[in-house]
Amino acid sequence: MERVDCVVVGAGVIGLAVARRLARAGRDVVILEAAEAIGTGTSSRNSEVIHAGLYYPTGSVRARLCVAGRDALYAFCAAHGVAHQRIGKLIVATEEAQLPRLAAIQAQAAANGVNDLRALSAAEAAALEPNLRCVGALLSPSTGIIDSHGLMLALQGDAEDSGAMLALRSPLERGHRTADGFELAVGGAEPVRIACTTLVNAAGLGAWTVARSLEGFPADRIPPRVLAKGNYYALTRGRSPFSRLVYPVPVEGGLGVHLTLDLAGQARFGPDVEWLVPEDYDRIDYAVDPRRAESFYGEVRRYWPGLPDGALVPAYAGVRPKLGGPGQPQADFLILGPEAHGIPGLVTLFGIESPGLTSCLAIADEVAARLA
Repeated sequence: MERVDCVVVGAGVIGLAVARRLARAGRDVVILEAAEAIGTGTSSRNSEVIHAGLYYPTGSVRARLCVAGRDALYAFCAAHGVAHQRIGKLIVATEEAQLPRLAAIQAQAAANGVNDLRALSAAEAAALEPNLRCVGALLSPSTGIIDSHGLMLALQGDAEDSGAMLALRSPLERGHRTADGFELAVGGAEPVRIACTTLVNAAGLGAWTVARSLEGFPADRIPPRVLAKGNYYALTRGRSPFSRLVYPVPVEGGLGVHLTLDLAGQARFGPDVEWLVPEDYDRIDYAVDPRRAESFYGEVRRYWPGLPDGALVPAYAGVRPKLGGPGQPQADFLILGPEAHGIPGLVTLFGIESPGLTSCLAIADEVAARLA
């Protein structure tokens, strides 16, 4: 029986940030990852945007951790040489009826402590982005882009420098409580049993499976599992005609088909929202159907009428772990500590989707606080 102080399940951006936070506090940490590499799930299949914290209900966990996490993430990137750019974002109204939505977003952002949004007229927006068509816009200068894999490597390096250990191809199969913590059965090529005092379930899409594998975890504290696939398409013809991110007003289930840039200046569009059925949850198909591009052309041409025919090709897809389905309001992050489920030394995270990447360092602080 191996014994360690802390086990973190999941080596995505959240698990790595949590492991780093605990290891830097002097805890003995092992990270269990079922896959062959870090960050192969949601953490590497997103827009790679550093969000400012504009949209989320005031007082929500999302709003609080996004704003705190954004500032911490910019500082971390600067200190660790993680590639990023604070390039800004335009949220655009493409018809007069959407202008009140922009005003509501600006008010929501201010209530969340984001006070640098600037309202632009159509002419002012076009002066910044000549290819843009809109009737009004908001400029968010605090929004940026980041190399998500570079971020995860930096988090892993920091964690390991503080003594944390990463175990790949090591799925958690089951666990039960003991008098002084937990006993875990870990699978893989060389199965092992691990005893630990502290356990953090940061398994992302697999958080539900991990929670159910823990003997004694109250079933009524496991929320419904809803998965939404987001498809992305890339622009094939040269560099992007835009120098900033462009977002339409939000839609049900997401932020709309927006234009993002990678650090090389290439444009990509997405994600859309494709609700998956429970039968597909355990065999996710990440392939992007080229036929879905037809709807992208219509959405993108609302703000970029000059998008040429045949300019979009499938890029990649990601799957977001959600806590609500179609027609339901966006749920908050769910971070359950001992105060919620009654099990000392355990924190479980559900529904950590956007802005999880932006919030990762603040989420790690939150987990450490729940454990304390």
